[in-house]
Amino acid sequence: MLIIGIAGGSGSGKSTVVRQVIKHLPKEAVTVIPQDAYYKDNGHKSAEERARINFDHPSSIEWSLLINHLEQLKTGTSIEMPIYSYVTCARSKETIIVNPSKVIIVEGILILTNPRLRKKMDIKVFVDADPDDRLMRIIWRDIEERGRSFQQVLEHYDSFVKPMHLQFIEPTKRYADIIVPQGGQNKVAIDIFSSRIKTHINRDADDGKTTQPPSRGA
Repeated sequence: MLIIGIAGGSGSGKSTVVRQVIKHLPKEAVTVIPQDAYYKDNGHKSAEERARINFDHPSSIEWSLLINHLEQLKTGTSIEMPIYSYVTCARSKETIIVNPSKVIIVEGILILTNPRLRKKMDIKVFVDADPDDRLMRIIWRDIEERGRSFQQVLEHYDSFVKPMHLQFIEPTKRYADIIVPQGGQNKVAIDIFSSRIKTHINRDADDGKTTQPPSRGA
């Protein structure tokens, strides 16, 4: 099993990179574990308290559960991945069954901030983008998907996203094995990265053939 971490600032294009990589790979070979599914459950808090949650701080993630789930997948055990809502800031009672696969991609802004999680990764990727480009994507996403007004998006960006990016996320670039500038628009980097993953998948397939016992009568 190959475990890949794909990090980068909010709005950098991580999800686009993940989608582009998956297109290059065999179906059922890749499983994506989004960091966002592991935000701590804050559904019990008031609306005012939820508005002050700092989703860009490492303490907002339940790292122990995420790492435990990766360890289970590594041993061939399926997991029940949480479902998190940004609107309610709560986890759903339902979960998503995730089965082990040849490649596990862990994606999220903070995944390279945790030393224990980094040690689980075979390849670490940082998706880079200009701050202006990231801000434009954040504005569109937060209005469309998270129910925030334009003013709320700007206030949230100024209070949380920008300072946390500078303090926690940008410094993790030094841990990356691969840096992808321009996010999902960088076709060359995505092609090279995807080829590296396909080589691993094909090598595992070849190793599986050579280790199979001979058939009866051989």
